[in-house]
Order: sequence, then structure tokens, then C-alpha cells
Amino acid sequence: MSLTNNEIERYSRQIILKDIGVSGQKKLKKSKVLIVGLGGLGCPAAEYLCRAGVGTIGLVDHDKISLSNIHRQSMFTTNDIKKNKVEIVKQRIKKINSNVKIKIFKRKVDNFNIKKIIKPFDIIIDGTDNFKSKFLINNFSKVLKKIFISGAIGKFDGHIFGFNFSKRSKPCLMSFYQTIPDDSIATCEEDGVIGTIAGVVGNIQANEAIKYILNVGKCLDGKVLIINLLNLEFKVCNLIK
Repeated sequence: MSLTNNEIERYSRQIILKDIGVSGQKKLKKSKVLIVGLGGLGCPAAEYLCRAGVGTIGLVDHDKISLSNIHRQSMFTTNDIKKNKVEIVKQRIKKINSNVKIKIFKRKVDNFNIKKIIKPFDIIIDGTDNFKSKFLINNFSKVLKKIFISGAIGKFDGHIFGFNFSKRSKPCLMSFYQTIPDDSIATCEEDGVIGTIAGVVGNIQANEAIKYILNVGKCLDGKVLIINLLNLEFKVCNLIK
């Protein structure tokens, strides 16, 4: 897979990085990343993966944009209210980088459609806001041996999990939560969330995906990064299977 002159110029500032180079940029162009949930996490993840030159991006969301989304969901404006999230994100990405192939799924993932949606992609990014969806994506990513990067936010706090299920038996989300939590326990609607934590977590998810694609650096493989922006605390913990 070759790079065009336009692509070489577009990505020139990251191509000169010794951990990327032309060969790394070709890996990005060849890669396929699926983002499930286009809210506070999915928006920045989608934006920066498209800017980095990921060749194919899948977008999954059944929801429409509301006014209360705008403060933390960075791809949307007030003019987008009541429009479909997947359609708007696709439009924004194409304006940023027309080289990227976009595949949209205007639906909520469930037991009947998730296997077909996930299967063509290399890396699955979870930006959903409910535990039922998170564990569903976790389980099918494990079955299909995908790389799975999950994020969660609330108040000033964020969690990012990374699992490379393609290698060997690994811990998964259940290693952290033990049981599937009830979504009524804590929600952004009830407890609130600062918009900046969404940008931080979503961008770290995108960065983890890029590192997995390039096979560089240390990834959150079987680990969780816990962030508190109020006290500016960052902590990485190992998960035990």
C-alpha cells in the first residue's frame, strides 16, 4: 500500500517521527478501527484517528444530537441538534480528511448484530455510556480476538482499559468490575461530568489505537488507566484474570 504525494505532505509531521516513518503511515492507512458510541469519547477518538490517517473508520450510534450533548461531544454544534450522530461525524471527518473510508451503522449494538459489525475491524473502541453495551462489546471482541479499548467517564474521573485479545487469554472488563454494574448506580445525567474529561479520555483511546497499529511504546494491555482531573491524578493498574 503506497502513499500519495498529498498523504505524504498531510502526515509529514508524524512521518518524521522515528516510531512512525513511511512504513508506519502505511500501517495506519491499512488499518480498520471501529468506534461504538459517538458521544464525549467517540467524537475526539474519531477526529484524531481520521487526522492521523487511519484508513477505514467504522461509526456506530443510533442516537440523535441533543443540546445537553454539546458541552462534551466535540464534533457537534448547536446547528446539529436532532440530527443523527453518525451522519454528522461522517460529514465532519470527510471535511477533515477525505482520504479516510467511513462505514456507518445507524443502530444500537445488540446480540443479533454485533458480531457482523465488529468482524471486519482490527481495533474496537468503546465509547458507549452504559454497562450492558460495554460488556457486550467486550465479550464479542474477546470471541473474535480483537484489540479492545474501552473508556468511561463521570464527574472529573475517567477510566481507559486496553485488551489485546488476539494474543492469548487475557483479563477483560469483568476483571475490573467483577459483576456487570447497574446503569442506575451512576450516570452523567444524574452525577454530572466535566466536558474536558471526555476529550482527555477519547484522545487517549485514539492514541492507544495508534500505538497498537504501529506496535510501538507501552499499551494498556490488560491494564486500566485511572484519571482524576480535579486533583490531576493519573494511575495505571494491572488487571488480574
